[in-house]
Amino acid sequence: MTFSGPVGVLDYVSITDGGSAHEAIDRTIELARHVEALGFRRHWFSEHHNTRSLACTAPELIIARVGAETSTLRVGAGGIMLPNHSPLKVAETFRTLEAMFPGRIDLGLGRAPGTDGITALALRRSRQAVLADDFPALAAELFAFLGWGDGFPHDHAFSKVVAAPEVPTRPEVWMLGSSDYGARFAAVNGLATAFAHQINPEPAVEVLQAYRREFQPSAWQPEPRALLSTNAFASHDPDEVHDFEAFWTLSMTKIRRGERTPTSLTEAREFAASPRFVQAKATMGARLFAGPPAEVADGLRQLATAAGADELMIVTPSADHGARLRSYALLAGELGLEAPVVAASAALS
Repeated sequence: MTFSGPVGVLDYVSITDGGSAHEAIDRTIELARHVEALGFRRHWFSEHHNTRSLACTAPELIIARVGAETSTLRVGAGGIMLPNHSPLKVAETFRTLEAMFPGRIDLGLGRAPGTDGITALALRRSRQAVLADDFPALAAELFAFLGWGDGFPHDHAFSKVVAAPEVPTRPEVWMLGSSDYGARFAAVNGLATAFAHQINPEPAVEVLQAYRREFQPSAWQPEPRALLSTNAFASHDPDEVHDFEAFWTLSMTKIRRGERTPTSLTEAREFAASPRFVQAKATMGARLFAGPPAEVADGLRQLATAAGADELMIVTPSADHGARLRSYALLAGELGLEAPVVAASAALS
């Protein structure tokens, strides 16, 4: 059966060359309103640190701003890198967001630091914490604070701690991953899972298929639920497509070299004219869908169908904000998305 599920947006809140974080956040607000009106279901924000090219070190703050600027869009973290944070603080933060925007908050959990080792040390404050393989224990604490299952045993040190505010609804929790670890953890614990195809495309289909086979139902997730995120850019203009491919390939190349500065469109075009571009693009493998809208949409459907994904999430890190907005509009049309009634009515008022 061909994929026809909901589609969302993953946003890195990119700072353009010569631009500011303020401008990047303003563009994210514009994007959120745009994709909400087009019928996208979710808008997630990543957690990255020690970079001058992204304004998403605190996704929970971006979620609050975007939640206030939209009305039907689910907003969330894709994700919160749990080992960087206290489980109690994460529970309190996302319960507060749920109190502000009931039924619209997503909490995606990751176990990676979202940065380099020395920055992870600055975040976690001890080498022991950086080296610890304690994600399962941290997740169990978080779930207890969120009120899942039986909570803490009565003799546990945290059994009397309330993760305030108490709210009648809960954020949706997703386990993120770019390897089989996240999906296996989600399957065993009865969680929804999201796989980052844009980071590691080769195992994506196999990992999500295995998740469905191995899924164990839970009180909060009785059926398996899988989301697949990937890079995609659609345009009828071949030059725009080429610019996007060059920009994204150079940005990824710089990240791999440990460079943290924003990439300009001029720099990307110079890179595209060099022999390095063809080689660098080849090393990126199948991480990118770029081209005419119908072709891109068809590729996305085929990937999601093969993986058995219930939802797609599209990330479009582009130096050209206008082209990015147009790409989402074109893909919304090709994927058959429908504008939400509330957003459509508000637009007419």
